[in-house]
Amino acid sequence: MSVKRKDLINYLESNGFYLLREGANHSIYTNNDKTIPLKRHNIFDRITANQICKQAGLTKKF
Repeated sequence: MSVKRKDLINYLESNGFYLLREGANHSIYTNNDKTIPLKRHNIFDRITANQICKQAGLTKKF
């Protein structure tokens, strides 16, 4: 199963994260406590999306 980048961003933003800046290959999201790099792929696999959630300190959603 795959996860759309838009869905992952919406989940991060609904939990207090916002776009800090755009890097060369990543979008950098933060909640002023943790900073998460998010690659610019249109689709992530479920495992990668859940690892990003874990890195952000959120529960697994996907």
